[in-house]
Amino acid sequence: MRAAVLHEIGQDKLEILDDVEATGFGPGKVRIRVRATGLCHSDLSAMSGVLPQPAPFVPGHEGAGEIVEVGDDVRGLAAGDRVVVCWLPACGACPACRRGQTELCLAGFVNAGTPNFKRPGGDLFGFAGTGTFTEEVVVDAGCAVPIPDDVPFDIAALIGCGVTTGLGAALNTADLEAGSSVAVIGCGGVGISAIQGARLKGAAEIVAVDPVASRRESALRFGATKAVSPDELADAKQQVTAGEGFDYVFEVVGRSATARTAYENTRRGGTLVVVGAGAMDDFLQLNMFELFFDEKRILPSMYGGGDVLRSYERTIALWRAGRIDLEGLITHRVPLAGINEALDQMRSGTALRTCIEI
Repeated sequence: MRAAVLHEIGQDKLEILDDVEATGFGPGKVRIRVRATGLCHSDLSAMSGVLPQPAPFVPGHEGAGEIVEVGDDVRGLAAGDRVVVCWLPACGACPACRRGQTELCLAGFVNAGTPNFKRPGGDLFGFAGTGTFTEEVVVDAGCAVPIPDDVPFDIAALIGCGVTTGLGAALNTADLEAGSSVAVIGCGGVGISAIQGARLKGAAEIVAVDPVASRRESALRFGATKAVSPDELADAKQQVTAGEGFDYVFEVVGRSATARTAYENTRRGGTLVVVGAGAMDDFLQLNMFELFFDEKRILPSMYGGGDVLRSYERTIALWRAGRIDLEGLITHRVPLAGINEALDQMRSGTALRTCIEI
């Protein structure tokens, strides 16, 4: 079967190969025919080495498709079921799951260290234990979450990561108050989803911050009240908050420099929500006096900061009701053979989300 493969960390292009086999099928596993997958910035971060990932590997973790085959001991799933791929399934038994913090379950990360593809040259890993830039993937049954028939595969794919992450940062992690002032730094697919979440919660002012003009324009369509370049953020802070700082600032880039900017633009007593996934050697510096004196809350948000399955259900309900726009997030579509075009679109900032149709 065909798959897009990165041979070595640091390469910026993927190779489409047709001699890849999905492996590991057996008890507790399902085989999924991937129909649509989104390109998330985390895929680029894994390719560059910002996020740890064994290589060679098949990127992709934001996918949806149909179950082809179910292994023994799998309950509640059958061949033909339409599913979204959940790259961070909850085991239900660990301390984090028992506390209700299923987004912190480590079971999914264990899968990331086991190859789930092979080709004549050897084993291949799947990014985040999945690897959806392929025609088929074998995953634990918990990674296959059934979706209703009225949810298209491209929409379902977005729900698998970017939308759940951005919406959840606003709805779960921040749980922001109606009437508040908000700034979102980084307005790709995840940042736009955070903007939609802030709008749903009744934020009075939502300032979108991004260096790419087309993304700023998109942010206004999705609910931002103002869109500025990073150089214009200081003026926006003055205009919207009289210089005090925003009640909530979302950092959706994953870099210490933008996290520091986000901190400085959060008002005293306000909330900084860290959504972007950054590198282990990129350190955010805060001095102990400002940390104490400013009393700003710093809230990391992992995969939307809430129960993943409940978040999926909520997102589908909001989409059905017309309260959020998911179709509009897909600005580009390419076949699997055009995956490197999709990478260029992500790097240049021209795409909010590119859907790879398989």
